[in-house]
Amino acid sequence: MESFSSTAVNRTQVLVLRAIGLGDFLTGVPAYRGLRRAFPEASITLAAPAVLEPLASLTGAIDRVLPVAGLGELPPLSAPPDLAVNLHGAGPQSIGDLLATGARRLISHRHPQYPQISGPEWCEEMHEVERWTSLLAAAGIPADPGELHLVKPPQAPAVPNAVIVHPGASAEARRWPVDRFGAVAGALAATGHSVVLTGSAAERSRCFAVARCAGLDQDWVLAGDLDLAGLAALMADARLLISGDTGIAHLATAYATPSVLLFGPTSPLRWGPPAAGPSTVIWRGATGNPHGRWVDPALLEIVSDEVLDAAEARLGNPNLGQLPRTLSG
Repeated sequence: MESFSSTAVNRTQVLVLRAIGLGDFLTGVPAYRGLRRAFPEASITLAAPAVLEPLASLTGAIDRVLPVAGLGELPPLSAPPDLAVNLHGAGPQSIGDLLATGARRLISHRHPQYPQISGPEWCEEMHEVERWTSLLAAAGIPADPGELHLVKPPQAPAVPNAVIVHPGASAEARRWPVDRFGAVAGALAATGHSVVLTGSAAERSRCFAVARCAGLDQDWVLAGDLDLAGLAALMADARLLISGDTGIAHLATAYATPSVLLFGPTSPLRWGPPAAGPSTVIWRGATGNPHGRWVDPALLEIVSDEVLDAAEARLGNPNLGQLPRTLSG
């Protein structure tokens, strides 16, 4: 991947804003690919957190990452981009950030604060992948919402053929209890599976607690030890992922890795995996506050035996086509 400081002479410059996290980045992959097909010779820059750079190079669509931790942080550019694409949100701040670059053309959803922007209306009840492919389609740029895959990283996985248990999420509302993750992880390890626990450095203590509940040695806790390239390599070779509604679930989709995903306050109709993929989604059909301070009551209705049964079914036949994608009580 080119460094951002490099100069692309006489190439169309496309700037894409998506300065959010892992799951948000991955749901944007079909849109990045659509832009690459529409502008095959362009230099496409993604304004996003620097930590995502290892994955950006695996999309086959992005030339460079401009490190941006959030809105209001776009640095001055050496020249206005030919095209700026708002894959960040509904505005108004994201729109203002891109207008400030002096872009010759802007693709974005419309917002009353910017009546000169003629994009489509923002629809809250839309799957996140479809949201961005539809935005591009409205601008005359086809994008296939099924193109969610990433290239497999060249490095070897930290643990081959792993069963990944990922007990964290960015908000307490989406964190299934430690003891239930531990019960599932312990049962799978007892039957001979290579169970590893993943998460960020901030989630190490939670992963250690799951390991204690599962009777696992702490060496199987990889939380904080892998960068995103390492996590991608682990996922691309894994037998199964078990997690809540969080970014790593989209990484499983990117590598067609079988998964069991636990949804609580957020509907899988907005953030879930493709229906045709090797995923079992367990959801009680209720929605709530995904950023809440307490575990969502619907998530607490999901019991360990239910998750273990779904995990064993996927491990026994990863591509079970007719296992219900959404299991509700």
